[in-house]
Amino acid sequence: MSQQVEGQGQVHERTKRQDDNDENGSGGKRRKGETSRESCLDQPMDSSSVHEVVKYGDSQLPAKHYDPDTTEPVISGLQSLEELLSWRRSEANPFNVSTVPLSPRWPPLSHTPLRTLVSHDMMGGYLDDRFLQGTDATLPYSFYHWHHIDIFNYFTHNTVTIPPAGWTNAAHRHGVLVLGTFITEWTDGAKLCEEFLKDEESYRAVADKLVQICHFYGFDGWLVNIENELSAPAVKSMPLFLQYLTEQMHERVSGALVLWYDSVVHTGKLSWQNELNQNNRLFFDACDGFFTNYNWTEQSLEWMKGYSAVQGRQADVYIGVDVFARGEVVGGMYDTHKALEMIRKHNFSAAIFAPGWVYETQEKTEFRHNQDKFWALLSDHLPLHRPVSSLPFTSTFCQGFGKSLYWRGKKESERPWFHLSAQQVQPEFFSSKEDRAWLKTRACPDQVWSGGSSLLLEGLIPAEQTAAVCGRVLSLHVPLASSTLVCLLYKASDGVSVALEMTTHEPNEDTLTRVSPVALDEGHELVSQFSQLCAIHKHNDWTLMCALLEAEGSSLRDLCVNISREGEPQDIAFSFRLGQIMLVDASRLQLPSERIQGLCIYDVVWFRGPSADSHAPGPLLNATLRWSFTPELACHYRVHWRRLRGPDPRVTAGPLQFAARAYSHVFRVTELAVAAPPGLLELLVEPVLRSGFLLPESQWGRVRLSYSKPLTQEPL
Repeated sequence: MSQQVEGQGQVHERTKRQDDNDENGSGGKRRKGETSRESCLDQPMDSSSVHEVVKYGDSQLPAKHYDPDTTEPVISGLQSLEELLSWRRSEANPFNVSTVPLSPRWPPLSHTPLRTLVSHDMMGGYLDDRFLQGTDATLPYSFYHWHHIDIFNYFTHNTVTIPPAGWTNAAHRHGVLVLGTFITEWTDGAKLCEEFLKDEESYRAVADKLVQICHFYGFDGWLVNIENELSAPAVKSMPLFLQYLTEQMHERVSGALVLWYDSVVHTGKLSWQNELNQNNRLFFDACDGFFTNYNWTEQSLEWMKGYSAVQGRQADVYIGVDVFARGEVVGGMYDTHKALEMIRKHNFSAAIFAPGWVYETQEKTEFRHNQDKFWALLSDHLPLHRPVSSLPFTSTFCQGFGKSLYWRGKKESERPWFHLSAQQVQPEFFSSKEDRAWLKTRACPDQVWSGGSSLLLEGLIPAEQTAAVCGRVLSLHVPLASSTLVCLLYKASDGVSVALEMTTHEPNEDTLTRVSPVALDEGHELVSQFSQLCAIHKHNDWTLMCALLEAEGSSLRDLCVNISREGEPQDIAFSFRLGQIMLVDASRLQLPSERIQGLCIYDVVWFRGPSADSHAPGPLLNATLRWSFTPELACHYRVHWRRLRGPDPRVTAGPLQFAARAYSHVFRVTELAVAAPPGLLELLVEPVLRSGFLLPESQWGRVRLSYSKPLTQEPL
């Protein structure tokens, strides 16, 4: 594939590890939502208090998993065959395990004849997204048009590219598969291939490691990209390797895919064909799909339709489209839709390579606008799918980045931020115009309820229009309870009223029904109960609207807001800002009894930095927290801390302070400025429930950390 500009700030090269004799197989089949569990070293899981002696020095944590300057968790690829073969679960990165199982989708991928793959190749990869707990990034790249795509491939020129967990979490939330990349290139790649394809034992060992990595980190498959010549023995082994890898992936990972990139041909020569033909068919026959090079012609597409290898597998042929438009290609850049139109005309799947072009080459301050423009131009050629979600369902429309971080309508942090795991289920962004009436939806980083953005609907209702403006805000597949409470938090401009309109699907009759539930009065028992559980009251101009939807046995497909003019006929420009939507079973309006269990602290590292009490240098705490909680209940966690009255009577107790958000049951606290030793502090973990209900502090997790000076005095 095309070489992109190398990324800046790459993490340190990984060190080699010795076989610990615990990796003799690929492990059992991964279940949805399954993640790795590790103990807190020698610390009992029920320990509520830990003592540390403050000793300064460089971090001893492995640089391949932790930034040495801050101990923040990071991810990188594997650089060599030796590093791949020495990979061990016991030494893998626990912070990169996906916490979001792959959502089912409607229609299923197997029933999607025109699929869309995106291959994310950007500036060498592992940029802002390598920081697994997020980072302060003023103008980051994020992808959020998930409804339009079926498969996401994280691509770099590392030998083994492991997708950062944030990408996997965001994609899985929308029912999109995630593929890593196994690539070999040029002279070094040829040597690597000769080594691992020399016999059955060798290629099976490589395949087993790729399966183990995918299984452990929770993504869904591999793109295999061999861009170097192969000897006759090596090219003979390659289809066998592909077949074994594909079989093992299907065995161990539900819904797994292995795709082959158009590069090497059956003679071993590196010769991009730009089509599937008799020269590369043997690789296609050995795996799940074929990703063509980009310099195809319409004649190639026409020929492939009749090719015997394609019959019954046309959806498995992904026609490559280079958004940078390098070489003799159809379309590219803002004309990429021309390539899509031709590909769909001949009923093939598409592989869109490097759509980050809109970020790399365009004005970054206009990123959202350019991103929406690019995908809007493609939308006519991209079949949509709906993620399947269960109740309770919530979305704040956060895109995983923002100018500030908001919590319940107020700024939780003033700094810009980027964290893809924070991305919520996204709407379909659209723009429509009919005569003088118009309507547009977009994400807005201002006036946010929670996260980094709200959903903004803007438009004009002309004087002559009497009908309401209908804006679709979500397309889903949510099985409903007999009575489902639908609640919105919003802000609307003056002069308009808002009502809900929904489309439900009845599977037994396979029919769609439009329903317009009436909003419940503020004093209604269900509204009062819901408001109390969520601790939501009208403030900062946010309005809570609830409606009761009774449609047992049905599924919600579309949720729209109807915006109507109030008063006399006149042109009225309006804005409607949706901060959060929640769907809950009306018969289950109660707090869960679950609480955080087994919160523990380990891997403590002390640095010097700005003191919590003065400008003089003081201790900075870096430590890992781990806990357990029912994963289906929480969408994320809020980590807090407070200083307690410790052994030094001059140190008074402090207030509860927000530290960070966590999107996993393992979290690294970094550079927390605390008082000089001796000291005592408490760390707390608050689950943020999918229902929107607030758990009392008694159900949070808490652990105390006392710390003291070393017995042999050193400067503090």
